[in-house]
Amino acid sequence: MSFVYTIDGVEVVAEPTDTILSSATKAGIEIPTLCFDERTAIYGACGVCLVEVEGVPKLLRACSARPQEGYVVHTNTPRVERARKTAFELLLSDHTGDCRGPCKLNCPAMTDCQKYVGEIREGRFKDAVSTVYEAFPLPASIGRVCPHPCEDACRRKMVEEPISIAFLKAFAADKIEADGDPYVVECEPSTGKHVAIIGGGPAGLTAAYFLRRYGHEVTIYDQQPKMGGMLRYGIPEYRLPKAVLDREIAIIANAGVKMVNGVKLGKDIDFDELRTQNDAVLLALGAWTSMNMHVPGEDLEGVHGGIDFLERLGLGERPTLGKRVAVCGGGNTAMDCCRTAVRLGAEEVYVVYRRTRNEMPAADIEIEEAEEEGVTFKFLTNPIEFYGKDGHVTGMKLQVMELGEPDASGRRRPVPVEGKTEDIPIDDVLMAIGQRANCEGVASEILTQRGTIACDEMTFRTSMDNVFAAGDVTNRGAGIAIEAIAEAQKAALCINNYLEGDEVRAKVPYFVKRDVTPEEFEDRPKQKRERMPGLTPEERRNNFMPIYFGFTDEQAQREASRCLECGCHDYYDCRLIRFANWFDVDPSKFAGEMHEREDKDVVSEVIIHDPDKCVLCGLCYRVCDQEVGKTFLGLYNRGFSTEVNPMVPKEARSFCAGCLKCVEACPTGAMRSFPAVQRRR
Repeated sequence: MSFVYTIDGVEVVAEPTDTILSSATKAGIEIPTLCFDERTAIYGACGVCLVEVEGVPKLLRACSARPQEGYVVHTNTPRVERARKTAFELLLSDHTGDCRGPCKLNCPAMTDCQKYVGEIREGRFKDAVSTVYEAFPLPASIGRVCPHPCEDACRRKMVEEPISIAFLKAFAADKIEADGDPYVVECEPSTGKHVAIIGGGPAGLTAAYFLRRYGHEVTIYDQQPKMGGMLRYGIPEYRLPKAVLDREIAIIANAGVKMVNGVKLGKDIDFDELRTQNDAVLLALGAWTSMNMHVPGEDLEGVHGGIDFLERLGLGERPTLGKRVAVCGGGNTAMDCCRTAVRLGAEEVYVVYRRTRNEMPAADIEIEEAEEEGVTFKFLTNPIEFYGKDGHVTGMKLQVMELGEPDASGRRRPVPVEGKTEDIPIDDVLMAIGQRANCEGVASEILTQRGTIACDEMTFRTSMDNVFAAGDVTNRGAGIAIEAIAEAQKAALCINNYLEGDEVRAKVPYFVKRDVTPEEFEDRPKQKRERMPGLTPEERRNNFMPIYFGFTDEQAQREASRCLECGCHDYYDCRLIRFANWFDVDPSKFAGEMHEREDKDVVSEVIIHDPDKCVLCGLCYRVCDQEVGKTFLGLYNRGFSTEVNPMVPKEARSFCAGCLKCVEACPTGAMRSFPAVQRRR
């Protein structure tokens, strides 16, 4: 006969045969568990389904405890939360694997690189683009210009070369556009809330995209004639054709984002009025002012800010340069400047950099292509004076440097070689040593001494109630586009939470990671990275035509097939990682000896069991025994050395291939169906 009791204040109707877990599930109340499966007998191994019952001194396991009439059950008391968190931390303290591939973890925007690369391999190009859009809305543009930290972390380089992750992203976006099947943004119903964004660069566009998806009304204001920010006015056409950028901005506009150009904060629009007229304001102004080197002669005619020079080019001008041009700096902006100078007709172009090539922050491919185009690199030199005639620069004195001890960045600090200098004649200098924000029009009380906007790094809120900030204008200053995008992505979430009356802070999810060595990949066949077809150096030197033609479908799929699939195949269904983040775990407090086995166990040649991911919940062998009626799996050893043991006779291979219920039941991805034996990744 049924009876009633309460769980977290909700009345629950239960039958005499019910457990607290089963009746809670019927009532739509989730209680975490790893070892429970309704197909098997109650086991109670994982210890994470604990609940507290008023009047009962000890915590009860919901999977086995029978409720009684009038029970008052609590699933989220501090005592329950502590016990569950401890249980998960103990399980994870001996759990080895890769929740996500290192490519995703090294992407500031946490783009699921492994997923979209796999979708490209399978020819599912629209799905690949959708995967990128879950992280940010500019795949074709960022795929062309990103210095791809994802590739720096790619383990394929332990075999030969990293996967061309960035170009594959651009390929997929170009492909669906060429096929007439562009991405369409799906938005939630209107919330009636209004957000103003100042700045239409990668940060502003990204935030607008996510806020529109949340259902808010969004208006972007930008001082330039067109949206795009640094992507339009800081990156030359040969790297990022503006037609590509235009089509991606159009996708955001078509989602309902209003875009207003040619308006400057503090001049055409008032900061306080924006705050009053909108429910929230996001400042994403970027960093548009070139930094000075503070050396004599910087005020001479012919000494230009690098970003100012590129901005003029983006506005449609064709800046006039002399025959001899020097670029100061070692980042990607410096590479854009020197390569642009070549295209504008300069006969001698130098890059002056105070460290060696190994320390240059610019992408290797940018350096290589600049050298191919005739740029001369003067490493270990630093300008100490610009001198001129009749007010125009005619030369520069360089201090010869050497590398000393590492500085805070980890790079060896350049120090002057006493008494050793060098002079070179020049007609123009492009200063590309960094950029800073210009926050004219922004309330002074939210500015730092550096001129950036002070905001909380977890909520992106400033000290002004409804004002947020993201991108190059925030605490850390200027960085690469994908870093600004990552901040905007998180800021949009925090703004949405704020508009819903919540204060949820953006946080980095917990992931299980593992270290690998090249020896683990010695058995992998070598497969060279696909080379992107494009213009020759001679063809590149005198025009701004795009230098790359793009992958063919066949090239893209071959390149994608090189992926080692480092991340867990079962991530999206893994209950262990979902609950780990639910309880904000820190397994390091239980650090100690961990299992690390050389190979995976092969179950009937169609299933692989990874003991380092196994939490000994028992579901695999209990399902095999109690539901299927077989005893192909069991346990062997005792205590810390206990392990699932495959005991499958050879004649059962075909049976296992058609069953796979153990794989289906596994809550952590330790069981996987696979056609052939491979070494552990």
